[in-house]
Amino acid sequence: MNPTPAVFTRTIASPVGPLFLAASDAGLHAVEFAEHRHPVPRGDDWRAGAHPVLDAAATQLGEYFAGTRRSFALSLAARGTAFQQQVWDGLTRIPYGRTASYVELARMVGKPTASRAVGAANGRNPLSIVVPCHRVIGAGGALTGFGGGLPTKVFLLTLEGAWPRETALL
Repeated sequence: MNPTPAVFTRTIASPVGPLFLAASDAGLHAVEFAEHRHPVPRGDDWRAGAHPVLDAAATQLGEYFAGTRRSFALSLAARGTAFQQQVWDGLTRIPYGRTASYVELARMVGKPTASRAVGAANGRNPLSIVVPCHRVIGAGGALTGFGGGLPTKVFLLTLEGAWPRETALL
């Protein structure tokens, strides 16, 4: 039996507050806000330390917040069910600066009648920002829940030009 590879963690500063990162040789496992609604379960093999994937993630997130990066080039290792993985893959197909409704995302992943289940999988996304769950909005353009809080969602959508600036001031 092969031992579970170590997962290294690091917290970085960002304009939306501290971001917790976790990675192993398999790839990036987590990007979480300080007050994340559904934190990724930590294993005994998780520990603070350096890892090249953490360095790459920190650099690319910095570029994203500086407005010079629109997509991420990272190896991802999110743990979830096959359905969750399918939804998270769908999220990566929502372009920078655009939004999609839960119904549209459900159609994108081939589950047109499963918008509630798609919403639940979206809410369990362990790779916030990198897998852009913030780009999913409710029917009619309404802002809906977000693991990092609605002000953070508005900030990210405004940064990407997908949300009117005057609305972001509310």
